[in-house]
Amino acid sequence: MGRLEIGYLLPTRDQAVRGEHEPGQLVGQARRAEALGVDSVWAGDSPVTRPRADALLLLAAVADATDRVVLGTAVLLPALRHPILLAHQLATLDRLSDGRLVAGMGAGFPIPQTEAQFAALDVGFKRRVSRMEESIDAMRRLWTGGPVSFKGEHFAFEDVTLAPPPSRPGGPPIWLAGGGVHALRRVARLADGWLPYPPQAKTYEREHQAIQDATTRSAAGARHIVARLATDDHDAALEEFGASVLPLLRQGEGS
Repeated sequence: MGRLEIGYLLPTRDQAVRGEHEPGQLVGQARRAEALGVDSVWAGDSPVTRPRADALLLLAAVADATDRVVLGTAVLLPALRHPILLAHQLATLDRLSDGRLVAGMGAGFPIPQTEAQFAALDVGFKRRVSRMEESIDAMRRLWTGGPVSFKGEHFAFEDVTLAPPPSRPGGPPIWLAGGGVHALRRVARLADGWLPYPPQAKTYEREHQAIQDATTRSAAGARHIVARLATDDHDAALEEFGASVLPLLRQGEGS
């Protein structure tokens, strides 16, 4: 068995709900997670529906405070942003982190709260999936080096060059979130990895196999297990995870 990689999702939403608005606390948690041996640190994105610290700005601070951990968005909503601006932000963050960025993305859950968020930002909700797909296409072209011209259904631009370029040729890997037939086909067609939703092992197994059957790209993130530890005290839980849970998960590595 290969090495099991463990990620930590920063409690950005929980912090906002408690009325705490100091991102420095989250940066401290990320630093501590790295010291405990965690492999990656993630931040969510929902500026209106579930207010929280901005994921990309927070991860920029985490990049400066850490040396080793992978930095990821779980998940970013590209349909809410213009691809030139988002490609520029992600390229800069990839450069700041020395190539440690994973751009986890999603279209957004089809629920009234998410629809309201799109409306508040004057972005059409019903076509969010095609907008996301087009945005990914445009960003990948921009990351190859310019000048780039693009004409799609949602975005069009001419002779655009981004600087600085991302740390890695072609930009950071893109992982897509989702479940169900259409979303899994999208993962296989567009993504470098998969951020799964399934709460049950059987569902995860079935959807993982569906990606493997349909993929034309490497589903690099499809061998990830998501474990959730819920608590009212994130600092104490992080210490408990490092002392008790992480050693158990590491058992059997390399065997």
